[in-house]
Amino acid sequence: MLAVYRSLTRLATPAASMLLRFRERQGKEDPARRSERFGVASFRRPVGPVVWVHAASVGEANAVLPVFVAIREARPDAVVLLTTGTVTSARFVAQRQPDGVIHQYVPLDAPEFIERFLDHWQPSLAVLTEQEIWPNLVMSVHGRAIPLALVNARMSERSFGRWQKRASLAAALFSCFTVIVAQSEALASRFRSLGASRAIAVGNIKIDAPPLPVDAAARSALEMALAGRPRFVAASTHHGEEAIIAAAHRELRRDFAGFCTILAPRHPERGASLAAALQAEGLSVARRSLGELPGPDTDIYIADTIGELGTLYASAPVAFIGGSLIAHGGQNPIEAVRHGAVVITGPSWSNFPDVTAALLASGGAGEISSGETLAHEVRRLLADPGLLAERRQKSEAALAALSGALERTLAVLLPLLPAAGLAAPRSPARAV
Repeated sequence: MLAVYRSLTRLATPAASMLLRFRERQGKEDPARRSERFGVASFRRPVGPVVWVHAASVGEANAVLPVFVAIREARPDAVVLLTTGTVTSARFVAQRQPDGVIHQYVPLDAPEFIERFLDHWQPSLAVLTEQEIWPNLVMSVHGRAIPLALVNARMSERSFGRWQKRASLAAALFSCFTVIVAQSEALASRFRSLGASRAIAVGNIKIDAPPLPVDAAARSALEMALAGRPRFVAASTHHGEEAIIAAAHRELRRDFAGFCTILAPRHPERGASLAAALQAEGLSVARRSLGELPGPDTDIYIADTIGELGTLYASAPVAFIGGSLIAHGGQNPIEAVRHGAVVITGPSWSNFPDVTAALLASGGAGEISSGETLAHEVRRLLADPGLLAERRQKSEAALAALSGALERTLAVLLPLLPAAGLAAPRSPARAV
């Protein structure tokens, strides 16, 4: 199967330009940096060890940010090469990029592009995050005897079942990893059963990640526009959840004069269709992507922009975490807690099982299953400042008890680097 995949991706290479142009028209690629997706570097390779860290998007990049800051502190001679795959993440990295970190877009998973990338950068260590398992990338790194780690590793029950049905493929890929650093022992066990020779549990490094950035001017403008109106934010919502949130809003509007729901869809490009659907239900809507702020009569403020979750969480006392009222597994609740927003989740939270379970068990978060129960939970919290403060305290304590994964992850990664002075490129790096 790997041979077939490798052959198909090699044959599909000529179509890569067409694919990228299509994605550029959708705003999903940066045309000015298209060559990076073909493995062509935009910077010369620095002298010394290069630690290549790949994170899929904003959440993963924010989570590993303290990892490569700590690597740089422990090994000042090392440079971190951070790759991501989305325009949103590139903008995020540009805002928070520490010294000694180079950002590039990850090459498409075709042998020619991966080999070109590796020829140039010649990393001393490759670190993938969570579930970024691209076959050509994994096999090419392993083929060059470069230590390969998967950190903050996770795998849903559904994905685990699919891998089990392809046991030989799983063994061929997961055995390529020098080490897999999982979020829990249950997850580490899954990786070991699929062929990983070394899989250990250290916890979730997203707990140790810095809070998402807040735009002070944008926060001030939003809070002035809302002028003290009661509100909550429904963050990273998916198709099928917005109708439930709208039903909750209608109930809350009867209880709280001027109530406003801030709705941040997981995919901002859905903003126009969401606005049309909500307006068809008789709700007044404003859209952030159009430069609008909520007016006095705005029911739903659609934050259909990118990179602003930190600002939204900081502007609302309560946050519903999307992807949890449908069979998706839920989005990251940690980001909301870090900005003081009390978390409400639906019953589907398998993507963050340990964190969400701890928040619920501590009494720092609430679980709902419908628009009616969502409205009831928001109503309780907004009507009782003491309960709101108690939940904030309990959620912060729950996360504090789970912290420490960053230090444990570094203890695994740092020994994989060559000793100082022994990390020169194996051959002259290609000049840009």
